[in-house]
Parts: sequence; C-alpha cells; structure tokens
Amino acid sequence: MSADPWARFNVEYFTKASLAGGICCSVTHAAMCPVDVVKTRIQLDPVKYNRGLIGGFSQVVAEEGMAGLATGLAPTAIGYFVQGWFKFGGVEFFKIQFAKALGEQKSWEHRNSIYLASAAIAEFIADVFLCPLEATRIRLVSQPDFAPSLPSAAARLIKEEGVLRGFYSGFGPICFKQIPYTMAKFAVQGAAAEQICASIGTTTAELKGNTKLGVALGSGVIAGVVAAIISHPADTLLSKVNKAGAGGTGSIPSRLMNIAKEIGFVKLATVGLGARCVMIGSLTAFQFLLFDIVMDVTGAEKFHFHAPGSH
Repeated sequence: MSADPWARFNVEYFTKASLAGGICCSVTHAAMCPVDVVKTRIQLDPVKYNRGLIGGFSQVVAEEGMAGLATGLAPTAIGYFVQGWFKFGGVEFFKIQFAKALGEQKSWEHRNSIYLASAAIAEFIADVFLCPLEATRIRLVSQPDFAPSLPSAAARLIKEEGVLRGFYSGFGPICFKQIPYTMAKFAVQGAAAEQICASIGTTTAELKGNTKLGVALGSGVIAGVVAAIISHPADTLLSKVNKAGAGGTGSIPSRLMNIAKEIGFVKLATVGLGARCVMIGSLTAFQFLLFDIVMDVTGAEKFHFHAPGSH
C-alpha cells in the first residue's frame, strides 16, 4: 500500500469518475426523455397541456405519435453525457482537492461545505458545455418541425439567432437552475447516505454489494426531490426563454424579467412541479446507483469523507 493516501486519486481515477458521471447522466436523462418532453410542454403551454402528467402523455401521443415522446433525444443523450463528465468528475476532483488542502479533521468537519463548493464549481463548468445542447433540445421540443436532426437544428439556431442568443440565452437560468440543484443534490445525498448508514450501523466507506446499491438509491431519491423543488422556478424560466419570441426582443436579463412578471412566482414554482419531482427523484437515484456501479466495474474505489480515527 502506498505511503501517500492520496496517491490513488490520480488522472486515471478522475477519468474513471468522469466516465462514470457521463454514462450515468446520459443514460438516465435519455431514459426520462418522454417525461421531460411532457414536462417541458406543460411549462411552455399550460393552457393547452392542462391535464397533468398522464394526460400530457396522451395529448403528445395523440398529436404526434409515440415518436413525439422521443423529441430531443439526441441532444439530451449527448448533452448530458458531456455535462455528467464534468459534473461528477468535477465534484470528485474538487472535493478531493479541498480535502487534501484542509486535512482529515477539518475536511470531515466541513464536509457539507466542501460538497456545496465542489458541486457549484463543477456545475458551472459543466453548464458551459451543456447550454448549447439544452437550448437545441428545448427548441426541438417546443417546435417539433424546427429541424429534422440535432446538427441541422444547431446550425439553424446559429444562422437565425447567432451563437450567444441562440445557444446561451438560457445560460443565466440554466446556472440558476443547475447550480443550486447540483449543490443540493450532492450535499443532501451525502448527508442522507451517512444517516442511512448510521441507522444500520455502518459507514459509507464500508458499504458493499446490494446494501451499497440500496443506500445509493434511497439517498438519491431524497436528494433528487429536494433538489427538484429548489431548482424548479429556474427550470420553468429556462424552458420559457428558449421558446422563440418569449420575453420580447431585449437583453437576456430583461427577457427573463418579463417572463417572470408575466407568469408570477407561484406558477414559476409550481407548474409542472409534480412531473419534475417524479422525474428528478427517479433520475437522481439511478444516477448515483449507476455511478457506483461503473466505478466498481472500472476498479475505482470512490472517495469518502470519514471521521478521523474511524479507519
């Protein structure tokens, strides 16, 4: 065993963590694409899609066939692989750097703050890469006849609106949505996993087999629902601002303000929330499950905070 306890957290480890993050985010978001299509339609046109999640499915299928539920699948799968690569890989990288800098005792005492800071930094970086694909996805969902494919949709957005307006109109709201969401997601999941482990007399570092996977699922559901509620108003804004003509023709901040005034905070925080809680609760649980599975398959031993003297 190496004398340096940090030696195993090298380029190979962070590459495996990034790969696991890319796979878990891509697979789960792609699987939830039909729910996201209906959720986005409800947010964009609540007057038309006013029959809830199940009714929304029926409306989309009646109007567009089953293929309508797969609208935006390609940018979803690609975009969230890229985002997951930087998000999960970034959280692992930054939390380990913070832990190394603070030392065992202080990193244990401040682990929640480390989760929050690491998640915020990693998510900001990930959003720079995700935003163009998310803008393209929302345009395809809101206007199914906008373009026949991801490349052609991206090309048309650039041609008609330019890179900044076409791809990054939603960068502010995507950061407002994703950064608090990711901070809550990792901090709550870490705390929930610790509490679940304490209730069964073990620690996160000692988990094995089915127990490890069960803790990942349970803590993931809790984290996902909390994160969904916190980030929902910005999620609604993001869906609206990427719709052609929404919020007028001014700057991005002025368009966002116009949309927020038009909808009102209560509707921003509640329209489509049920569907989002179902989607994000399930999605987050399976992300942490798949992340742990892929890390195990690649032979990477995940970093865990631990109380000094407990190992």
